[in-house]
Amino acid sequence: MVLTVLTYPDPLLKRESEEIQSVTLEVTALITDLKDTMMDSGHSTGIAAPQVGEAVRLVVADASRGRKPCENHGLLVMINPEIISHEGSSLSREGCMSVPEFTGNVNRAEKIVVQYYDEEFNMKVIEAQGFEAILLQHEIDHLDGVLFIDRVISRRTDLFRRKR
Repeated sequence: MVLTVLTYPDPLLKRESEEIQSVTLEVTALITDLKDTMMDSGHSTGIAAPQVGEAVRLVVADASRGRKPCENHGLLVMINPEIISHEGSSLSREGCMSVPEFTGNVNRAEKIVVQYYDEEFNMKVIEAQGFEAILLQHEIDHLDGVLFIDRVISRRTDLFRRKR
């Protein structure tokens, strides 16, 4: 089912999410709904549970849906993701379904290692770089109540009204 995506300044976007203890029927249903919501947007490469009002640590991301081809892991379902290492720094332009009117320049790590549980609650560790690393950092930020607009260096020079 396609869910309604919360938009800034909804206070639910700013709360910290709870860890998921096991994969229940409710978690499985939420995973399906997040996939449906991401695909329905037509342009989204990722979505986090807080964006639909669920304060749990769950991300769905697929860097292969991006505009430019990049090395990636395809469709990822990440339960309780945690960035365990990072390196480098890169400035990139980001947008978000929860902040539909703006894009902004954000500094992110160029390469990250993420530990998470998959849909069967098996522990996984992946290394991501480039666009996929940026995407995962952006989505994991949502789990901590952080939006990309919180990370722009200067709202005056690095935040841009989206062209329609």
